[in-house]
Amino acid sequence: MGRKIAIANQKGGVGKTTTAINLAASLAALEKKVLIIDADPQANATSGIGLDTRQMRSTIYDCLIEGKNPEEAILESEVENLSLMPSNIDLVGAEIEMLDKPDREKILRNVISRIDDKYDFIFIDCSPSLGLLTVNALTAANSVIIPVQCEYFALEGLGKLLNTIKIIQANLNTGLEIEGFLLTMYDPRLRLSNQVADEVNKHFQQMVFNTIIQRNVKLSEAPSFGQPALLYDAESRGAVNYLSLAKEILEKQEARLKPVK
Repeated sequence: MGRKIAIANQKGGVGKTTTAINLAASLAALEKKVLIIDADPQANATSGIGLDTRQMRSTIYDCLIEGKNPEEAILESEVENLSLMPSNIDLVGAEIEMLDKPDREKILRNVISRIDDKYDFIFIDCSPSLGLLTVNALTAANSVIIPVQCEYFALEGLGKLLNTIKIIQANLNTGLEIEGFLLTMYDPRLRLSNQVADEVNKHFQQMVFNTIIQRNVKLSEAPSFGQPALLYDAESRGAVNYLSLAKEILEKQEARLKPVK
């Protein structure tokens, strides 16, 4: 059964989709079978991996609302071992349509349960909100990665997200863990970046990933070519950072699976 990891932060522009695409591609390059579920109506993970959102036969919307077999919605990417369950603008209406469904918070969990034995890792790219789609993602996940950009207001709103996670842990998904806080858009030349990094490490300590994602032009350019940074420029700082993060996650996974003596 694959490890299901939501990538969430209701603040926009913090690097959720960049992390979903590049972390998934890095794990695929390390010979893990990986699926990205694009749970954001903006569908940036879908276009960022090189798929045309206007030409989807089936999407996550059809699986959530119409009960479609998720295998019919999954597409292969240009990266070996990396697949995607795409999204498109139809997903905007999903939250309203899900309201009257039984166990509405667990619909995505039920969808994933039909395919999770086929993957080592499943990443759920969440929308920048704490609505029903994000609640579904957190209910379905084993853990959550929280990207935090090294800029002003970085910690603003994190309290609401952490409170949502606590509520879900108490009521919907007792096994949900915080995989880690991921510092993104870090520029070592800027005092502010260093101050934010220090503040996050002081607040969250061991929950912060050792890997930091540095601000990188190639990382920003890659989505416009429909490629992860690893394909666009494997030697770029961004590609190297995400490969390092993938290895850190694998180490955590191995430590988690080790029998307790």
